[in-house]
Amino acid sequence: MMGRRDPAATAAVTPPFWGDACRHLVTKDRVMSRLIPQFGGARLQTRGDAFVTLARSIVGQQISVKAAQTVWDRFAALPLTMSPANVLRLKVDDMRAAGLSARKVEYVVDLALNFDNGAMHVGVWESMSDDQIIAELVSIRGIGRWTAEMFLIFHMMRPNVLPLDDAGLINGISRNYFSGEVVSRSDAREVAVAWAPYCTVATWYIWRSLDPVPVDY
Repeated sequence: MMGRRDPAATAAVTPPFWGDACRHLVTKDRVMSRLIPQFGGARLQTRGDAFVTLARSIVGQQISVKAAQTVWDRFAALPLTMSPANVLRLKVDDMRAAGLSARKVEYVVDLALNFDNGAMHVGVWESMSDDQIIAELVSIRGIGRWTAEMFLIFHMMRPNVLPLDDAGLINGISRNYFSGEVVSRSDAREVAVAWAPYCTVATWYIWRSLDPVPVDY
């Protein structure tokens, strides 16, 4: 494995709004005032590679975090560097051997094609709204709203993303706000009123309440 480099291994960056968000949430929400101090200096981080973030999201769909990490590690070891052009050179059999399903191979290859041929407006994403970015991403096979929202959180570090399709968020709201009772999307939205404009940060701490080890995309 000597000489291989994964863009995901580059220096991580933390959102500049994190401190303000934590102060806001602690004063506005009783659960956040309890959760935030529990996790010390831990922060959401991005490693700055859009393709890697989306590819990892696709690999992790419908499997556990642990399994997703195992498959990703095997897959990321295949190319010299994890880039769209290099992924397009990989053999399907090698990707399948790394643990990707046939469908996920199709999705990752389609993602690589969209990046390689310039279909993604990467250079102007910063000036686009959350909804505009979601609309562009869900046009790619294998990327639904959940994956697009994970991208907004983990790559773009947008401050006010509320991923209502995320089972962890719903489960965490159930445990922390409703004593384990079933929670609807409407219930979750009502809870999140106090989180705005920092739903991303509150969501991250809800995830930490379920698993103290941060997920890294």
